[in-house]
Amino acid sequence: MSNELTGAEALLRMLELHGVDTVFGLCGDTSLPLYDAFFRDGRGIRHVLTRDERSAAYMADGYARVTGRVGVCEGPSGGGATYLLPGIVEANESSVPVLGITSDVSVSARGRFPLTELDQRGLYRPLTKWNTVLDRSADLPRAVRAAFRAMTTGKPGSAHIGLPFDVQTGVVPASEIWTQAEHGRAPSWRSAPAAEDVERAADRLVAARRPVFLVGGGVIAAGASEALMALAERLDAPVTTTVSGKGALAETHPLCAGVVGSNGGVLATRAVIDAADLVVIVGCRAGSTSTEHWRHPAPTVPIVHIDVDPAAIATNYPTEVALVGDARLALEALDLAVADRLAGRPERDGAGRASVAEAKRSKWAAFGLLAADDATPIRPERLIRDLAAALPDDAIVVADPGTPCPYVSAYFELRRPGRHFVTNRAHGALGYSMAAAAGAKIGRPDARVVAVMGDGAFGFTVGELETLARLKLPVTMIVVSNAVFGWIKASQRAGYGARYFSVDFERTDHARIAAAYGVTSFRVEDPRELPSTLAKALAHDGPVLLDVISQPLQDAAAPVSQWMG
Repeated sequence: MSNELTGAEALLRMLELHGVDTVFGLCGDTSLPLYDAFFRDGRGIRHVLTRDERSAAYMADGYARVTGRVGVCEGPSGGGATYLLPGIVEANESSVPVLGITSDVSVSARGRFPLTELDQRGLYRPLTKWNTVLDRSADLPRAVRAAFRAMTTGKPGSAHIGLPFDVQTGVVPASEIWTQAEHGRAPSWRSAPAAEDVERAADRLVAARRPVFLVGGGVIAAGASEALMALAERLDAPVTTTVSGKGALAETHPLCAGVVGSNGGVLATRAVIDAADLVVIVGCRAGSTSTEHWRHPAPTVPIVHIDVDPAAIATNYPTEVALVGDARLALEALDLAVADRLAGRPERDGAGRASVAEAKRSKWAAFGLLAADDATPIRPERLIRDLAAALPDDAIVVADPGTPCPYVSAYFELRRPGRHFVTNRAHGALGYSMAAAAGAKIGRPDARVVAVMGDGAFGFTVGELETLARLKLPVTMIVVSNAVFGWIKASQRAGYGARYFSVDFERTDHARIAAAYGVTSFRVEDPRELPSTLAKALAHDGPVLLDVISQPLQDAAAPVSQWMG
């Protein structure tokens, strides 16, 4: 290695040492030094050219969620820096480690009205866990180390580094190129809760007659599924999950009641939460969606809350015991303490398993009637039933937050724990699933990856069909085609007397559009053709799109509590 590097060269070496193998991004004038460094010596890092900076950030997000490693995206100054924002803030609020790198005008040009100048530091400050715009090339290695440390320790989140043009071309001493390698993956440097808090929580759990777990995405991120299962089984305690926590426990487990809340929860699973005399919240902020606006669980129910972020605890519910620390370490310590207290006592009465079995019986009976319907347009329940039957257990389903999300979260039963379901529930921007599925496929190439989106979302992201075709990326895309921004129209029906305004648009032939991009495609109007068409799509070794002509959401029986009458 030379004694000196350019800033762009130093950045690539720092990424390499942190274990980065892929960068998603889009070119621009201010990024030319970085792209030239990639061309000359990319350090084995793959650069994926996207057609939109938003997609680059969503790809990095999907990649990070399924690998646990930091996802990296980049974009140019001006419009590129603003387009990258939706994915960066989504990752931050969803506790996903994503690094956004933006190039910028030269430091020497600041304040002289150069093209694309804006205050990137101010722009990203409220939307990231850590953020800087560099003034000197020599500071770059230290900034990268700080960004990776922030993204992967404590509560994971996103970070932003702004690289002015002359910082990319300036000199960095080679002696500054070093990293803390474990900061390439989250969580790193785990922390355990205080021992006295574990003892107090164990006392409360053993004393409770009907404890119930409400778990979020923090359990999956921490790799805490086995610890959760062991403690739940010891206590005969039902496990309910948020949308982001789906997969914390295999949904076929006799104690897993499935998703609760206003997006994917149903009355039967709500009843499981309502029966609790103690709720243990794990890796979850207990926000409006997961608690149906803080009504389930009720505000009077005793709470034990486990979270790596103390700011998430006792914000929405009075908390009897707070366990601040990593979800896996907390659950393991709690299981040991509970086991010690239960030693020699009779086994629990099985009421927890019985309550879950009854909730599942009610839920799946109602679902089965709708899923068996041969009506057209195709019911979303029919699509979910046939998709679940066609996919292997290790598949990854990525859903846009509109029409598909409640159906997939409620009814696509995960048969093994882990990150097999991905959606952007923090800010719910449309156009996420196609790009995030591409990132997930690159991160986990051996898994079958499916993106499910509404036709509204398709319009946000159609350009990335070219990216998937160029990369020959075997992602299966399903468009739930109903010619409406369905979530809003259904809300207008439920809460505004069906006064529909500015929510309908013309139906698009998504299959023909995909074919024009070189993507194999099918159109399905008859529900009886779904199994055979899904089989052909899943057997295809390349990107493929199914255009499924579906029932409009306002006419459907979606599992969304505000529409449940």
